[in-house]
Amino acid sequence: MAKTPKSIRSRGPTISALDPWASSAGRMHQLLTDDERARLVVMSSIVRFKKGEIIYQEGDPAEAVFNINTGVVAAYKVAPDGREHIAAFLFADDLFGLSAEGKYANSTEAITDVTAYRLPVSTLRSRLSKDAELEFHVICKLCEELRQAQRHAFLLSEKRAVTKLAMFLQLIEQLQIAKGQQMAEIYLPMDRSHIGEYVGMTLAAVSRALIRNRASSALTTTGPRSTARQRSQRKRGSATALPLSRPRPRIFPPMDTISWRFSIACTTWAIRSVPDGM
Repeated sequence: MAKTPKSIRSRGPTISALDPWASSAGRMHQLLTDDERARLVVMSSIVRFKKGEIIYQEGDPAEAVFNINTGVVAAYKVAPDGREHIAAFLFADDLFGLSAEGKYANSTEAITDVTAYRLPVSTLRSRLSKDAELEFHVICKLCEELRQAQRHAFLLSEKRAVTKLAMFLQLIEQLQIAKGQQMAEIYLPMDRSHIGEYVGMTLAAVSRALIRNRASSALTTTGPRSTARQRSQRKRGSATALPLSRPRPRIFPPMDTISWRFSIACTTWAIRSVPDGM
C-alpha cells in the first residue's frame, strides 16, 4: 500500500448514484458538493493497492471506509470449505468498508490496480453527526448499493447458467450506461474465476456455459478490437439467440485474452477482458 501524488489528493473523494427519489434518466450523478469534497479530503489519505492485493480481511478491526478513485475491488466471503463467494464488484466512486460490531463484515481484494481515499471511521462518524446534508448523500449512495445487492440476489436465484451469464452482462452494461459510458464493448476487468464466484458457478461451469453458447451461436469469440451493434428488435422477453452477420471465428483463442460476444433478446454484446497476467 503506497501513497499517491498530491494532484490526485486535491480532487477529493467522489460518490455517484442514481437519485432515489427523483427522475435522473437512468444516469448517476455526483452526490458531493465541492465544499463536502473539500471537507472530506482534509480527513482522508490516499492509498494504492496492487492487483491481487488483499485490502482487508473479514474480522479485521473496521478502522476505515474507502472511496475508490480508480480501479475495481471485489468484496467476498470465504466459505467453511474454502470457496470464495464474491458479494459485490466495486468501481470508481463507490464506497466500501462494510462492518458489524466494529469489524469488517467481508474481505476485499483489488481486482485491478486501485487508488482509493481512506477515511478513518472515527473521524467520518464525527463529521456525519455534524453534517446532515453529507449524511443524506451517504444514505443515497447506500441506497444505490442496496439496489445492486438486490439485483445480485435475483441473479443468484436463477438456475440456468445461460441466463445467469446474460444477467451478469446486463448488470455491467447498465452500470456503464448509468455512468455515461456509451461504449460498443463491455469492459470486464475480472476473469472467469471472478465471474464464477459472483454468479455462483464453478470455473469449469462458466467455461462449459461459454462453449455451449458458442456452439448455439449465442456466444462467439472475436478479437480484442471487436465491436457490438444493436440487432433488429424481437419479441420482448425472447431469449432466442440472434444470428451474427459475419462468419463465426475459429475455435477459442487463448482464454487469457479474449472478447466475448453474447447475443440474447435483441442485443449483442462484445466484452473485452484483460489478460490474466496484466
